[in-house]
Amino acid sequence: MMKRRTLLGTAAVLALACTYSAPAFADPDSALAALQQTVLSKGPGGEDPSPAADVTLTDEELAKIKAMNATAAIVMHYGGNDWSRAQINGLQTQFAAMGIKVLAVTDAGFKPEKQVSDLETIMAQKPDIIVSIPTDPTATAAAYKAAAEAGTKLVFMDNVPTGFEAGKDYVSVVSADNYGNGVASAHLMAKALNGEGDIGLVFHAADFFVTKQRYDAFKATIASDYPNIKIVAEQGIGGPDFSGDAEKAASAILTSNPTIKGIWAVWDVPAEGVISAARVAGRDDLVITTIDLGENVAISMAQGGFVKGLGAQRPYDAGVVEAKLAGYALLGKEAPAFVALPALPVTRDTLLDGWKAVYSTEATDNIKTSLGQ
Repeated sequence: MMKRRTLLGTAAVLALACTYSAPAFADPDSALAALQQTVLSKGPGGEDPSPAADVTLTDEELAKIKAMNATAAIVMHYGGNDWSRAQINGLQTQFAAMGIKVLAVTDAGFKPEKQVSDLETIMAQKPDIIVSIPTDPTATAAAYKAAAEAGTKLVFMDNVPTGFEAGKDYVSVVSADNYGNGVASAHLMAKALNGEGDIGLVFHAADFFVTKQRYDAFKATIASDYPNIKIVAEQGIGGPDFSGDAEKAASAILTSNPTIKGIWAVWDVPAEGVISAARVAGRDDLVITTIDLGENVAISMAQGGFVKGLGAQRPYDAGVVEAKLAGYALLGKEAPAFVALPALPVTRDTLLDGWKAVYSTEATDNIKTSLGQ
């Protein structure tokens, strides 16, 4: 999942970066264990996180929602990765349990103009609910505003449109602890490098709050906790061909810095491009860490390949929470402005349990085979 920067997003992230001071952990393992017990991220407007476990509906409330025969639409930024599919699965599962009909699921291909068109098309069906993640918070704001003014309840994943206010323009925003996952990926990089070496970064060069959180967190953690690791090169990618763009960026980094030991990628699809670049360069020793547990990076970990660890989101659980928050809106029940799920560090040793925690299903046969099972 995956900079031009909004004032809102930048202010929130910079405030967090300034106020968060990593504890003096004895080793990366202790730091990684602690991350699973807290949430470091703030919301897009600087909101404190509310626990996902606190978002609940009673049997009586569920019965009321079912009697409404409500409708919903799921408007994605793009649908081409495991994260998006898991979000959609969680949403559809919970909506079905609530008797809410899903009218449409759209894929904008990470193009703001396509997402605006998707929203306009969906609004012709007058859905009661839209759950969405904006591709660009500024370019899509007017379309979301029109939906809200028409009476549709908006629940967001990760990012919110520019100028929107929680409780007024939208119900809530749900996210993983993206700052925490950035911290996790830094500790995992340090562990794989034994705390020293030059590294490069492939980041998301777009106005996207959560990928900016990851980038800031990774850099801050390396700088504060690992003085013998130096970030010597950075390349931004804009998509929509994130794997291809990342391969070119990583190739440039490897060419300019032949002794580099590791490269961080902002999420799993760009990490796939970094893997390709490392293979072409004959750098079988390169260490890659990233965020998001997609099947391809999971297979790399399982095979003892380039990817040594990652910070995982919990997209299926996030989808369930988003659907429940839509239920809050239908009931007129007050919702928290920002809900976050803790970071989940994943390595080869924890891959099977991690996959089940992320997707609420067993790991794929490809992953099991790669683990030698």
